[in-house]
Amino acid sequence: MDSILLAVIALLAGTFIGTVGVGGILLIPAFIFFAGLNTHEASATALFTFLFTGILGAYLFQRKGSIHWGATIPVCLGAIIFSYIGAQSNIRIDEILLRGIIGVLVVVAGLFALRAPPKRDVASAPVLQLNLKNFVLLFFVGVIAGFGSGLSGAGGPLFSVPLMLALKFNPLLTIGASQVLQIISAGSGSVANAVNDVIRFDWAFYILVFELIGIYIGVQIAHRVSLDKLRKSAAFLCIAVGLYMSSFLF
Repeated sequence: MDSILLAVIALLAGTFIGTVGVGGILLIPAFIFFAGLNTHEASATALFTFLFTGILGAYLFQRKGSIHWGATIPVCLGAIIFSYIGAQSNIRIDEILLRGIIGVLVVVAGLFALRAPPKRDVASAPVLQLNLKNFVLLFFVGVIAGFGSGLSGAGGPLFSVPLMLALKFNPLLTIGASQVLQIISAGSGSVANAVNDVIRFDWAFYILVFELIGIYIGVQIAHRVSLDKLRKSAAFLCIAVGLYMSSFLF
């Protein structure tokens, strides 16, 4: 039964990742409670799976012409080193404290998502002007998302999507960039986690197929319906999970 519940949560997480860019945080408590992993293993294993969900998500978004590479590259440049640093920091933090820190980070990300403006018609959204100001903003979004991804194992999109929406970047552009960011942040962070031998590859490959199915479903939804309600649902879900995990601090 625990394996079935873990598969269902992986499917749900993949769907949210493909649709609104966030949702991977669900895997960490699922690994802890249904697979018996400790917090370090759970965060590292979840992060490893995001390497593959990012590859599929990026491919599907690119096929639909929804990745703005001019905006995506600065985010990835900011994330590539800081995800590794975040993952190295993860292994050095006490497990209970780490669980609480992850919870607080997720609550903050969820609150940012709630504050973000609702999705407008993509066709009427302004075209991104990739000037120096936007490049620097996107680079620092990548720095924050990369470090948060490596530290928490929750995936870069959990941090990049709320930040980019709050900065009023186009929602579909934001979600497309988050798919590529997953590859960079998960790959970089997983190198550090592999060195520290905290990735449970058996559980990672078990849930991966369900995540990938969810990604495919989510990408189709993202290009067909208004994302505002889905974004709010994901935000409330992040806040609920984050509040529960942060309770370990008290």
